[in-house]
Amino acid sequence: MTAHANYSLRDEIRDYWSDRAETFDLQVGHEIFSEQERTAWHALISKHLGPGAGRASLDIACGTGVISHLMHDLGFVVTGLDWSEAMLAKAQAKAQKRGAAIRFIVSDAERTIEDKASYDVIVTRHLVWTLVDPKAAFAEWFSLLKPGGKLLVIDGDFVSRNWATSLRELWEKLTAGKSRLVDNDGASIAGRHRSILARVYFSGGARAEVIGRLLAEAGFDEPVVDWKLGAIHRAQARKMRWPKAIERATQHRFAICATKPK
Repeated sequence: MTAHANYSLRDEIRDYWSDRAETFDLQVGHEIFSEQERTAWHALISKHLGPGAGRASLDIACGTGVISHLMHDLGFVVTGLDWSEAMLAKAQAKAQKRGAAIRFIVSDAERTIEDKASYDVIVTRHLVWTLVDPKAAFAEWFSLLKPGGKLLVIDGDFVSRNWATSLRELWEKLTAGKSRLVDNDGASIAGRHRSILARVYFSGGARAEVIGRLLAEAGFDEPVVDWKLGAIHRAQARKMRWPKAIERATQHRFAICATKPK
């Protein structure tokens, strides 16, 4: 990281995820490791956004392109947007290998500079909890949608602790050095993560009711919260260490679908 006076929190967030790009797809919950999980994601997306049918979709904070590829599978014309060039390089290589015609662009999720009213649907996974200014982001996303367009937010409160968090931490302490599975960041990365988290809007954890209220204030019709992510979590749990799987199942995780009025 740099100490330049103009180096903002947004820059810090971008560089943090750029440094995570090399190992991002190794972690369960980032990349998809089973057809069962892929099917569950397809079902969730189709439930809220309907069939692709050549409609224009924007995957905001696409990272290595996991959600972009799910959207492409379903027949959407996909643009993946991320501010990290390192993440996009991974996404582009993946698309080239799979022969998927996905457009990837470098841009800030809160100020995309994409054309107004140019997308039928927008999807974003695990971005909202890291936003510096969600009100500005939601207003921007609202402007990018065509009338009647839909936004699907998949996110959660990854900050608040519960009994399962304590159980996982105890288990990891007792088994330190005995496993090479990639579930958690190294100490340095984790320290940067904590520092960033303390300064974002949802530093206390992103809650569905608050996000829903902010989306309504941005002009969306009454957002619909979907708590039924169990099929995804069960598929992920089969590839995770059991304490982490229990913690994931007990976290405040959700999908929110909001519609731009016609």
